Amino acid sequence: MTDTTGTSVPESPFRLIYRSHSRVGPADREAALADIFREARSNNEVLGVTGALLITDHWFVQALEGEAAEVQGLYERISRDARHEHVTVIEADHVPARVFSRWAMAQVSASGQADIPLEASEGRLHTVAGEPLTREQTAVLKVMRDTIGADVV
Repeated sequence: MTDTTGTSVPESPFRLIYRSHSRVGPADREAALADIFREARSNNEVLGVTGALLITDHWFVQALEGEAAEVQGLYERISRDARHEHVTVIEADHVPARVFSRWAMAQVSASGQADIPLEASEGRLHTVAGEPLTREQTAVLKVMRDTIGADVV
């Protein structure tokens, strides 16, 4: 359909969550993870992509948010990265709004210094600084944790 009004309605953000098995060995872990975050934050900022990355000893789970073409192109590059194997899309769809809009790539992890360090209290997740997560952030982080059976982030 052609837009005859001269205005365009922006498309809702696209979110893709994937899981992959880490091929990064213990000896290379610290340097590799630093490289991943540096690259992700730089690339994502240029692409207008936001998101969060959960890291465990053996898994990566990442939420990417932005324009569909940018997110899908980024996922294709990630899926070919030698640091990942068994890359699987958990969900991919347009969403009402970004939930990680403040972060080009937030680190959600028990290892290293996380951008969103989480703790559980009274059955709810909060940031360590005490700032409550939004309902939407909690829901996406739960999907991310549940996909790899991570009880504690």
